[in-house]
Order: sequence, then C-alpha cells, then structure tokens
Amino acid sequence: MRRRHAEIAGAGFAGLTAACALAQRGWSVRVHERAERLRTTGAGIYIYENGLRVLEAVSAYATAVQGAPFAHTREVRDERGRLISVHNWKGSRVFSIVRQNVINALAAAAHDAAVEIVTNSPAIGATPDGELILANGTRHKADLVVAADGSNSRIRDSLALLTKRKYLVDGSIRLLLEKTATECAAGDGRTIEYWSGTRRILYTPCSETDIYIALTMLDADEAAKTVPVRNNAWKRWFPSLEALIDRIGTQGRYDRFELIKLRRWSAGRVAVIGDAAHALPPNIGQGGGCAMMNALSLAVFLERETDIFKALEIWERNERPITDHTQRISYLLGLPTTWPPALRAAALGLAGRSKWLTAQRTRTALHRPTGT
Repeated sequence: MRRRHAEIAGAGFAGLTAACALAQRGWSVRVHERAERLRTTGAGIYIYENGLRVLEAVSAYATAVQGAPFAHTREVRDERGRLISVHNWKGSRVFSIVRQNVINALAAAAHDAAVEIVTNSPAIGATPDGELILANGTRHKADLVVAADGSNSRIRDSLALLTKRKYLVDGSIRLLLEKTATECAAGDGRTIEYWSGTRRILYTPCSETDIYIALTMLDADEAAKTVPVRNNAWKRWFPSLEALIDRIGTQGRYDRFELIKLRRWSAGRVAVIGDAAHALPPNIGQGGGCAMMNALSLAVFLERETDIFKALEIWERNERPITDHTQRISYLLGLPTTWPPALRAAALGLAGRSKWLTAQRTRTALHRPTGT
C-alpha cells in the first residue's frame, strides 16, 4: 500500500505528539515550525497521569520526566503564608516539569521515528483537499494536514472553523528561578499557591535545579502584569515571599488566558489540535494534556479507519466530550479570582474537601487516553 503522508504546522506539544504517533504508525511526516528553533513558552508544566501515558505511548516519557519531581500535594495559602486548604493527588502520577524538557523529549522521539522537522517555516493556511500553504508561497500536498499552530492559528482561521474565542479576565507571567541550596535540599514535592486579593503566586519545583513561578493577576491590573516584574509592588502584596520575589529578574512574559471552541475539529483533510482547537485556562493544568491526548488519538483513529474523512469524524465524536469537560471545569475554577477574599477562601476550602468537586477536577487526569 502507498505510504500516507502528513504535513503538520506547529512543533509544540500537539504537533510533535501527532508527528510521533503518525510516524510510528507508518506515515511519512513533515513538521513546520515558524520559529528558528524548537522552543516553548510558559516555563513549567504539570503533566498528570493522562499526559504521562501519552508520553509513554510515543516513547518520550523517560527523557521528559528525567530529574522532574513528583508533585503530590498542592497547598493554598494567603499573602502571609497562612494555610487555607490542602489538595492531595492520590491514585495517579503527577510531575512538574520544565516545559522545554518535554519539547526536547518529543522532538527526540520524532527524530527516532524519521520525522522531518523544518524550522523558519511558518504556515498561513490550508485547503480542505489537503494542501498546506506556507508564508513563502510553497504549497505542500498531503493525505492529512494537521493544524497545531496555537491559539492564533492561521490555518484554523483560513477554514472558518472558529465559533468562540473568549479572552478571560485574568492572565499570568511565568518564569523559572534557580533553586537555592535550601530548596535543593527540601525536595518535598509541594506546590504552593499564594493568594493576595486577586493576585496569585504559584510556587512549583520542576527539576533538580529549577523552580517554576507563575504570577497571576486580572488583565486589568496594569501594575501586576507589567514585565519586568515590579518586585517592590509584589513584595507589598506578598510580604511573606520577599526573599523569593527579590530573586525575580527581568525574565518572564505576560499572557492573557483565553477559551477557544470550534464548530468542528476538522475540515476535509485538515485536522485542528491543541490550543488552535481548544485553548483553555490553566486552572487544572490540562492544556498540554488535552493537546497530547487528542494528537495521539488522531493517529490511532486514522490507523483504525483508512477513510480519512470518516476517521476524523469518529475521532472528534469520541474525543471531544472529555476535552469539553476539561474546558468547562478549568473555566469554572477560575471564577473565584474575582470574588471577595472571604468568599474565595471558603470556596477553595470546600473544593479541597468535596469528593464530587474533586472528581470533576481530576476526571481528565484519571482518564485513560485512546492509544495508551
């Protein structure tokens, strides 16, 4: 039989996972990355059981998690460090990882599967009959085009698939800090989320040498979202974290959270995956997990069903419900950001104690992805 060929736009979590999964199933695959090298933004990432299973399935797990700590407990504290609630992750693995390490692991697995990766190759559109259109005017014909080119996807927009793009009320500055000797010695696997009004600081060890820091604020909060970070202001808001905030230099960038929904995940021979299809706020840490799950399952359904159009239909019908659930829960868990502190503390405490809310929050993490 003729070997089927895929052209993929975007070498992030979704694009590289799809490349690995397709190539490992006999496809020839070429990935186009608009940047001059493979890189990611966002500093650190949580990868739960569902995402770890996908990494195992595409032979990237061992490299991705090397040196990364288990994240077994999440504490919520106020600006003075007083404990509000504790969330324990039980029954599944959770790692906090440097994002670039995951990209490097997926790229290595793609290379081992003979995937061609082309940098400085931005895509600007695609046609339903399977042509990927590059910025330089080149057109590549394929059995399948995969749009994994992020929330600003030009391929998705060229196919008029977008039904909802909602910019949310909050955003984040994310960065990495080098561990101190004390932090290296601790290694206790705790993630701590500190609240001060509508502002948050998320503290997460994510390697043997790095701490992942996320500063979260309302998008209207100009002082808080300024980069470089205004250290003196953040120290006033979080007096118990002065020593940590003093270590923040000029790094980091601000990104506003958003929610994206499509009327369909495909058009003809073009499939849309990752943030291009279903961007979501990071409140349960499943943006990367959903991207990788849907990328792997795409390859699985294309292996099971040789008719590409039928395979894409079955793929979306089977995979979209868990992604829709993840978007809903991520959005709802972000609502307390704007609530009065006393009400928010009560809600967060309830969320930590409620078995039903815990089940909703962890449903995606405990989901067994197609193909694993």
